[in-house]
Amino acid sequence: AFVFKFVFLFSPHTDSFRWVKDGKEFRRELFESGTLTAEVKEELRSYQGSYRCYVANELGTAVSDLAHLITEPIPTLAKEKRQKTRSFEEGESAVLYCNPPKSSVTPKIHWMDIQLRHIPLNERVTTSLDGNLYFANLIVNDSREDYTCNAHYISASVILPKERISISVTPSNSVVKNRRPQLQKPAGSHSSYLVLRGQTLTLECIPEGLPTPEVQWERMDSPLSPERVRMLKYKRWLQIESVSEADDGEYTCTAQNSQGSVKHHYSVTVEAAPYWTRRPEDHLYAPGETVRLDCQAEGIPTPNITWSINGVPIAGTDSDSRRHVSSGTLILTDVQYSDTAVYQCEATNKHGNILVNTRVHVVGEHHLIQSPSAICMCSLHAGERLGTLSLQCEYGFVFKNEWIIFNSGPALANAKMSQTSDGNLQISDVSEDDSNMYTCSVRHSNRSISAELQVLNRTKIVDPPQDLRVLRGDDAVLQCKYTVDHKLKQPTIQWKKDKHKITSSANDDKYSEYTDGSLKITDVQMEDSGIYSCEISTKLDSVSATGSITVQDKPGSPHSLGLSEKKDRSVTLSWMPGAENNSPVSEYVIERKEEQNPEKGRWEEYRRVPQDIRHLEIHLQPYSTYHFRVRAVNGIGMSEPSPPSDSYSTPAAKPDMNPENVTTVSTDSNSMVITWQELEQRQFNGPGFKYKIYWRQASGSSPHWKESSASNPPFIVNGTGTFIPFEIKVQAVNELGVGPEPDAEIGYSGEDLPLEAPSEVAVTELNKTTVLVRWSPVSMESVRGHLLGYKIHLRKKGPRTHSRKSLLMQEPAADRNRVIVVHGNKVEMVVSDLQFYSNYTLTVAPFNSKGEGPHSKAYHFSTPEGAPGPVSFLTFESPSETEMTLRWGAPNKPNGVLTGYLLHEQLMESINLPLDTEFTLKGLNPQIQYHFMLRALTAAGDGEPIEIEGATLLDGEPPSAINIEAGQTSVNVSWVPGERRRNFAFSFRYLKKRGESLTNFDLLFLNPGGLKHKSEKVNSSQAFYQLQGLTPGVQYHLKIHPGNNSWVFKTAGPELHELPSSFATQGWFIGLISAMVLLLLVMLILCYIKKSKGGKYSGNAQSTSHNFLEKSMYKKPSVV
Repeated sequence: AFVFKFVFLFSPHTDSFRWVKDGKEFRRELFESGTLTAEVKEELRSYQGSYRCYVANELGTAVSDLAHLITEPIPTLAKEKRQKTRSFEEGESAVLYCNPPKSSVTPKIHWMDIQLRHIPLNERVTTSLDGNLYFANLIVNDSREDYTCNAHYISASVILPKERISISVTPSNSVVKNRRPQLQKPAGSHSSYLVLRGQTLTLECIPEGLPTPEVQWERMDSPLSPERVRMLKYKRWLQIESVSEADDGEYTCTAQNSQGSVKHHYSVTVEAAPYWTRRPEDHLYAPGETVRLDCQAEGIPTPNITWSINGVPIAGTDSDSRRHVSSGTLILTDVQYSDTAVYQCEATNKHGNILVNTRVHVVGEHHLIQSPSAICMCSLHAGERLGTLSLQCEYGFVFKNEWIIFNSGPALANAKMSQTSDGNLQISDVSEDDSNMYTCSVRHSNRSISAELQVLNRTKIVDPPQDLRVLRGDDAVLQCKYTVDHKLKQPTIQWKKDKHKITSSANDDKYSEYTDGSLKITDVQMEDSGIYSCEISTKLDSVSATGSITVQDKPGSPHSLGLSEKKDRSVTLSWMPGAENNSPVSEYVIERKEEQNPEKGRWEEYRRVPQDIRHLEIHLQPYSTYHFRVRAVNGIGMSEPSPPSDSYSTPAAKPDMNPENVTTVSTDSNSMVITWQELEQRQFNGPGFKYKIYWRQASGSSPHWKESSASNPPFIVNGTGTFIPFEIKVQAVNELGVGPEPDAEIGYSGEDLPLEAPSEVAVTELNKTTVLVRWSPVSMESVRGHLLGYKIHLRKKGPRTHSRKSLLMQEPAADRNRVIVVHGNKVEMVVSDLQFYSNYTLTVAPFNSKGEGPHSKAYHFSTPEGAPGPVSFLTFESPSETEMTLRWGAPNKPNGVLTGYLLHEQLMESINLPLDTEFTLKGLNPQIQYHFMLRALTAAGDGEPIEIEGATLLDGEPPSAINIEAGQTSVNVSWVPGERRRNFAFSFRYLKKRGESLTNFDLLFLNPGGLKHKSEKVNSSQAFYQLQGLTPGVQYHLKIHPGNNSWVFKTAGPELHELPSSFATQGWFIGLISAMVLLLLVMLILCYIKKSKGGKYSGNAQSTSHNFLEKSMYKKPSVV
């Protein structure tokens, strides 16, 4: 729905309203007020059109401007097919299309990923006015599957996410080729734009190319004014707000990179909808006067001006010789009261129309004088005065010859007050004391009118804007806190940037104004730097203050790179600095790239130089092609790189160096593997690069070098024998020659397993768990390689006692078998951490890089008995308040033959125990906490103790305090078990009101108070129990048995009220009926027995009858 409102300011006495739609009267039944509201039951589409409101009273008819209503459905997305992944090669350009649903209001476009994070925009990636996403060139990191265009329709409060777009960027198999710029938008070399005065003009220039092109704007007929022009989207947009006729002209965009440039020309034509340059004013006129109404408007094209009276065009009214129209001037001569009306001046051209209402009021003698001005302002600061104040009193035309005075009692007697010849009252040096009621009256008449003078506080800015330095991309907040007299309405706050008004808009979140006067600028850019002022205006005064924003950013990229003094091994690079962006440059970073070296085919930092250096000699490698670029660094960060320099290639030369770390890594016997550290490709210095390998026996009959060549390591020499020393060297070679003479290194052919085993192995005991192992070394010839050392293989055969063989199986293999590595030529080793009372076997073997040689003869030895380890566990139980039974397990490591156990307690003597694993202590004090220590014993000594604390348990008892949480049909009962109490069995008994049903409950016994029920047996250690099968809304009494404590609880749910008391519900009546039914039942049974037995009552029959009655009346109770 929508609402149109028309406010008529001429008179509070409005008689009628009427609306005209598309030139025809519209819905007379809706003319009750100046508000036109759409009917809910009608389609909004029928209301689309142009509206004008006419409002009339006794003084005439006023006409509103045309209001255009556009109706359309809320934008929706048509069903789309998921697009296939688009594949690109690195360096190509690309466009991702958005194509949002059409609407009369252009949506705001946001490109985001699936996590609703904005796609980063920069000079390479940007958006256009049509919402598409443009890539000047693609990099591999642009690959993703979730490019999403989100169209935000602000008026409809709708955000429509389009189908995700997936692109895949593959690295180029060759060097990415640079290309000169081309324009992705706009197309062609020239475009024309028509913009209306006051609108915002945006010219866009989105190029593609590699490297990423830079964009420059210029105006052909005059320089671009930085105060009028804003550069947005990394200079891809040129924007002019509030366009004027002076912005008409020719503009040019130039996109350039190292490969070339492209231009686009824009012809901007500025036209204008009509706007007023002079408006007629409302006046009161006396009969017989001549009225001249001047109405002047401008526009492009020139608007046509027409006049209407009370909404009726003058051309359509009766001709009147007193009325003359000349262009924008309407002259009325010898006006009469009948000429009182509202006159409309309307200016129209193809871009729109404007209309102004002017009231001409011809008055009679009965009209009163007009009211004096009623409000003034001054400051209330001590000693400060406003100056002179003049109160005017305008009188009606019928009193032209009368004198008008101000009369306020003794006012004219005040030296500060004086009356002027035209009837005004002047008050000099105005202060708060002058606030009063003043009366203007006509001499020799009883006509007068009063006005109140109020002296108010002057508006002040108490927290003016500051001079801010802000990083580009951050938000900036300028304060403008003010005070205004509380009697005045909320003031008007106007912010300006460089003297141009700033207007916040719901469609543009760039500027946000707050009620406290502050201004927030979102995502500040370099063009946001400037002088900002805030002006606080009331109907009486205004005050302003200024501040500034200096936007700082990383410096602009250096440019104009040049190469000079080109030599075989060096070149001089020069450059020009870019913009400092309000933060001085501290240094420059020179980067270079070598195209002939795939490993170095990327930009790498070469050197940093101070900011005062603009050229640098760079040393180069032969046979390479170089590109250079420069970055600038300031206090904010590092700039984007400059466009690359021209390429520079150095001539080839013979190698300058040979490879390092020449060695052998032979693994097979009878061969030698020679390897080395390869040179980087940039060190090849020329084509046809390879390595020349030389080798000869270090001690042999042949002094001559053998040689071969290879393009890379390793190099294998066969037929060398096992572990033979060789002299080896490697030299770099290319088509222009060889490198320097290399130094020879010693290398060896492949090793083989050792042939000999160590002899004379002996073991010496150092302590009960540590031994010293010695052996005789093997001969070096038998090693057949570099002797790396010896390995001692130690194997635990088990404990010395046969009764503990099972312990051996429980040990991990790592504990039974150990290998101790002895590096180098050592012939002895200390072996520790042996187990007590165990049998061991050890062997020793040499080893080299090929593996182990033969083992020595096995050597057997045993370790002596030791003190045992701790028992495996220790627990206790308390069968009574004076007894405690300890239980334990034998030690996992007995370390010998166990002889018994030793039990110790602080309050009693130590007790020697046999090999049993259980012992009961009697006659203990229930009030004492005992601390026990238990040790295992062997002949070698006492083992490690294991400790435990505890006390005997007291007799159990039912809980004395419980917590009750009632539900509708159940109740949860919880309690805290008694400390040191043995388990105790008890039950819950509970009673509900008399008259409740016995369903699901067992009858315990009857009494006048109601029915009792009991639970199953409950253990005191449970701490929780739930009673089930209860009746909602019923009160219960709960008791623990055995015990005397009782509680009351009520189940949740609606309460069941008893029926009103009557004899049918009385206990005696129920008992009587029950007895009668029971008697009747007995008689029927006796009759049946008599008939079946021939009238004889035997004892068996009586017993049967009795048992039957007994079973009928008493049933086994159920457990609740």
